[in-house]
Amino acid sequence: MTHTPYDGSARPFTIGLRPLDIAEWIDADCNFETYIAEKKRLYTTETQSVLVAEAGTEDAQAEVHELVRAHLKLTPGPGRDAGISQGALADAALLVQEDLVLMRQSPQGWRLVAGSVCFPSSWNLREKFGQPLHAVHGPVPGFNSGTRNASMIERIFDSLRAEHPVMRWNWSLYGEAVLYHPAAENQKERRFGEGSIAGRVTLRLERQTLRKLPRSGDILFTIRIYMDPLEVLEMHAEGAQLAHAIIEQLTDMSANELDYKGLTEERPRLIERLRQIS
Repeated sequence: MTHTPYDGSARPFTIGLRPLDIAEWIDADCNFETYIAEKKRLYTTETQSVLVAEAGTEDAQAEVHELVRAHLKLTPGPGRDAGISQGALADAALLVQEDLVLMRQSPQGWRLVAGSVCFPSSWNLREKFGQPLHAVHGPVPGFNSGTRNASMIERIFDSLRAEHPVMRWNWSLYGEAVLYHPAAENQKERRFGEGSIAGRVTLRLERQTLRKLPRSGDILFTIRIYMDPLEVLEMHAEGAQLAHAIIEQLTDMSANELDYKGLTEERPRLIERLRQIS
């Protein structure tokens, strides 16, 4: 487990943005080929669910493609994304493990105008398509229209500069290690099945970045997913402290926050399991 924001430094339902060194914008690991193969599969089998784009976003998509290729130090022209073209943004997403989302300023606020999202964490890209930020975040407790957080995010987007990208972490807990995880029909159902939850809990981490595109002025939102079985905490040098931090965050979550995370029924069992880690 390389990333450990489970220590409480990245608390759910907070904005928690920090400066991002542009050299660390994209993150690849030994699972790269698995991620790209899954994206290609989903481009074919779930096209309407994982790819969206408004007319008029073609130039911005091309700008993203150029930035990604430049960051990866790829030469201009066809690369390892050649042969599967469903738009420049989709092509760019086949070069990285990240999902890519384009946000554009409008009279309604910043709107989601294009995206390649193959690895959603219990949300639906098609439902968010074309929506302004406050609607995109509508289901998130404390982030819907009129809240302080919603206003702050709008101001952050308005003031973001191309030379100063930012990032944040988010985490959740699931009963399976599945990359493609769209919205569940019933978030309140037992996520880890009946009986013991040992061996069933997956720590799902999102590394999110915001980068303003210098030419179009649109904002690129990237989402990088990492998954680890809960057992990695038992092998971690600070596993007991990390488990305790997760317990604290689970204990502090409101009823609405637990519902949103799908953990209403699971919190007691999760806390019991986490207390066993030492």
